[in-house]
Amino acid sequence: FPTNPDGTPQTGVNFTCADLGTQFVELWGQDAAGNADYCETYVIVQDNGGFCSNSAVTVAGDLQTATQQGLESAEVELNGSHPALPPINMFDNSGNDGSYMFPAAIPTAGTYTVTPMKDDDHLNGVSTFDLVLINKHILGIESFDSPFKMIAADANNSKSITTFDIAELRKLILGIYTELPNNTSWRFVDAAYTFPNPQNPFVPAFPETKSVADVQASQIEDNFVSMKIGDVNGSAIANSFMSTDDRTAGTLLFDVEDRQVKAGEEVVVNFKATEKVTGYQFTMNFAGLEVVDLVPGAEMTINNFGVFADAITTSFDADVTGEFAVKFRATQAGSLSNMLGVSSRVTKAEAYSKGGDRLDVAFRFNGQNGATISGVGFELYQNMPNPFVSKTVIGFHLPEAAEATLTIFDETGRMIYTVNGDFAKGHNAISLDRAQINTTGVLYYKLETANDSATKKMIQTK
Repeated sequence: FPTNPDGTPQTGVNFTCADLGTQFVELWGQDAAGNADYCETYVIVQDNGGFCSNSAVTVAGDLQTATQQGLESAEVELNGSHPALPPINMFDNSGNDGSYMFPAAIPTAGTYTVTPMKDDDHLNGVSTFDLVLINKHILGIESFDSPFKMIAADANNSKSITTFDIAELRKLILGIYTELPNNTSWRFVDAAYTFPNPQNPFVPAFPETKSVADVQASQIEDNFVSMKIGDVNGSAIANSFMSTDDRTAGTLLFDVEDRQVKAGEEVVVNFKATEKVTGYQFTMNFAGLEVVDLVPGAEMTINNFGVFADAITTSFDADVTGEFAVKFRATQAGSLSNMLGVSSRVTKAEAYSKGGDRLDVAFRFNGQNGATISGVGFELYQNMPNPFVSKTVIGFHLPEAAEATLTIFDETGRMIYTVNGDFAKGHNAISLDRAQINTTGVLYYKLETANDSATKKMIQTK
């Protein structure tokens, strides 16, 4: 039986940072008569607390868009291995600046792989203007100048850019899709990667993970370029530090003939844009009416529309005057000017001039003489994402600049958060952090101005 220098039985073994990994030991036993024997086994010495400064390395980096905007709330997975240690699997969420970090995570001489992922809010940054740009690239009129834009344009993940990508993105814009069926919301490429052929970034396949073998020192620049699928003009909101630019340079009007309708009557309503634009999109709300038929205009198809119980969405990108018709059946009597309206609640209402300026969209009833104009009014939108874990964004539209108050309630009606501010005309958004709400489950949020109010439901999960 092994003994200590002073002759006492040795009953333990001490390990230090120098002994990390697999260590073979002898397990001894001795009876009252002094008979002794042993077997061989091993222990795995780990530094789970990271106390051995040189025993494990830190892995860190940034997720940024091509315009150096940090991507917030992306999930980053770290998988590691070591010949003498169990597998390593860790997760981190990127911060406001897109940074992530796994401190003292990988043992020296280990191997690891970093994989970023973000798959929510597919519509973020995607509009009909992106379809205009993708179509110009396909036709060779104005090709993309960046491999990252090409990757973003490949909506159906076919490793090519075709009109099928436009069709998939249009369904997303129209509200037919809530997410792309064959792609994630964001894609990533190792920032250190050089595309062999920038004109075709799909061959060979670009690296969406980063792996390092036999690591000997901390790796703090494992960076990735983040691409929002469908967003080729860089309008996606990547983090809570960014804000939307909702300034417009005018209004695209659609002329509509106003008239009285009776309950049960069928009426064909024509919508004609007053000028040529490169594209437009909007939601048409209707009340007291139901859709019987849609009549697409020149260069349009039924695929340029989405039909819902109380709304029609449309997205069109062609160098012609937008014109289409809808056959309605009235379920109650009234005037069309009171039964039809422009909205952004499903598809955001906006148009794009020949010079690339963004325009508002409105209906003008009875032409220049009548001049009854109906644009997007007060609207409160569903928070995105919903349900949410850490952060969510509540969007709303104000017809004029105004003071507004947003209040959050729990299911019992108890107020748990409120914020008040002066907001601009058009689209606005308020970002909410889980720490501000400090509760989970079904919640209600209410937006109030001096003239309007609206309430919606959202869900906060653990």
